Amino acid sequence: MEQVAIFILGTIIGSFLNLVILRYNTGQSLIKGGSRCFNCGKNLKWHELIPVVSFVIQKGKCRQCKSKISWQYPLIEILTGIIFLLIFINFLNQSYWLLASVYTLAIFSILIVIAVYDLRHQIIPDGLVYAFSILAFLSLFRNWFVSWQIEIENFDLVGLLVGIIFFAFFASIWLLSRGKAMGLGDAKLALGIGWFLGWPNGIYALVLAFWLGALVGIFLVYFSKKSYNLKSSIPFGPFLILGALLAFFININIYF
Repeated sequence: MEQVAIFILGTIIGSFLNLVILRYNTGQSLIKGGSRCFNCGKNLKWHELIPVVSFVIQKGKCRQCKSKISWQYPLIEILTGIIFLLIFINFLNQSYWLLASVYTLAIFSILIVIAVYDLRHQIIPDGLVYAFSILAFLSLFRNWFVSWQIEIENFDLVGLLVGIIFFAFFASIWLLSRGKAMGLGDAKLALGIGWFLGWPNGIYALVLAFWLGALVGIFLVYFSKKSYNLKSSIPFGPFLILGALLAFFININIYF
């Protein structure tokens, strides 16, 4: 039952992340104002906002105007639920499971928002990536979950350098291409990923990101010739985040 409860909690948080993705940088409040249908403006009732379930019952359509609801909603809710569940299971037997879980869930919640926002708008918001980097910096103090203290003797200097090198690498691509091949937001994101995962998982994340990006790019160019070509712009942030997610779960206890 605990696993089911954690998954449901994750889907609820995923529903909120969807709201953040849609309202961020629009001037709308993230905590005030009810949800509405984007097509007809109908205020949605509580039973139309149940994560995943409402989408299935309504067959992916608004009950009022029958316009289609984006698959983004249930997919993000399910993904967040799965991530919450995996993190809970992996930390459950640790004495510091609560703090470690909350910390890690906060990081991946921010990364999910960044990934989807980048896919939708092809930009990584500074506010989100800075929040992620600050949280990631805490992971350089390897034992702080156990002792509840940030001690300089436990500082991971190698992890610090990994993040800086990642930033320098992507920033140089951005600079040399004048922003055409890579955005500066990707460099800021890579900085946090380097700090969060350290060595060697940070490298694994980077390699996975480039391989996944290349495979998806080839697939889109080959199968969607009308929409994509070799000059098309594909955001790289989501691949960095997917690579980080996979690398993290390869060795979830890397910094404890």
